Amino acid sequence: MVMLTDEAVEMLRRAGWIARAVREEAVKLVKPGMSFLEIAEHVENRIRELGGEPAFPVNIGVNQVAAHYTPVPGDTGRIPDGSVVKIDIGVHVKGYIADTAATVSFNPAYEGLVEASRLALERVVEAVRPGIKANEIGRIIMETIKSMGFNPVRNLSGHSIDQYMIHSGLSIPNYDDFFSGWRLGPGVYAVEPFASTGVGLVEEGKQVTIYSLKKRKSRLPQSVMEVYEKIMDERKTLPFAERWLLKYSGNTRSIIYYMSKAGLLHEYPVLLEKSNGIVSQFEHTFIILHREVIVTTI
Repeated sequence: MVMLTDEAVEMLRRAGWIARAVREEAVKLVKPGMSFLEIAEHVENRIRELGGEPAFPVNIGVNQVAAHYTPVPGDTGRIPDGSVVKIDIGVHVKGYIADTAATVSFNPAYEGLVEASRLALERVVEAVRPGIKANEIGRIIMETIKSMGFNPVRNLSGHSIDQYMIHSGLSIPNYDDFFSGWRLGPGVYAVEPFASTGVGLVEEGKQVTIYSLKKRKSRLPQSVMEVYEKIMDERKTLPFAERWLLKYSGNTRSIIYYMSKAGLLHEYPVLLEKSNGIVSQFEHTFIILHREVIVTTI
């Protein structure tokens, strides 16, 4: 768990301020017809302009895509008319991370779905206190979403955060999980209610657009080795997108292929709602101290 020194808390607050500002810009920016690449590049460049670095590639989840989609090099995808769009943003300042998300609907039929996850997070913000049980948070999320006629996504969850580590081992469920009775002690946590019009489960799709590095245990072609070392120096354990490799090599597919074949990549497949339901998401990052809770992204 991250050591919450005064300097660490200041860096976490700074990351949260940047994440909130960029999230609010993104919500206003996204419109039907916009390209995924345009959105991603705007969001990630704004993070850098404000003094942070992306903690992970911006996730753009349209309709049944719940998580882990970011544009690839040459991506021609655009925001469809009548869609529900999730924007999940991560910012780090010296490895201290803020994680936040919001959903925009361009279809009046899904305004209730968007409100369900937004209100669930709002009620969590009101309830969180030092020592709260993880499954109490899950109960609040579940009851709020179900009361509005939707299902929480049960196999997606909030999580603890450490320096240079977005998911550091502890999960905060989106439902009242009997086995999640642990208490939130001092640390950093993300809470992210997902609501679905479907069964409330996600499954892995075939596409992978986000990766992180494993430690090297085998030899690589020199050109690939150089890129590996540059990514490791820049990203450490944090995820990256294939399109970020364009500054190192024009042949990004080959770089990904060789590193994957050598077992050097953690791969994060796109996550899809199992019954093809539409999904909404909101998220904030919390610093829990002994007697205080700070919501960095609000």
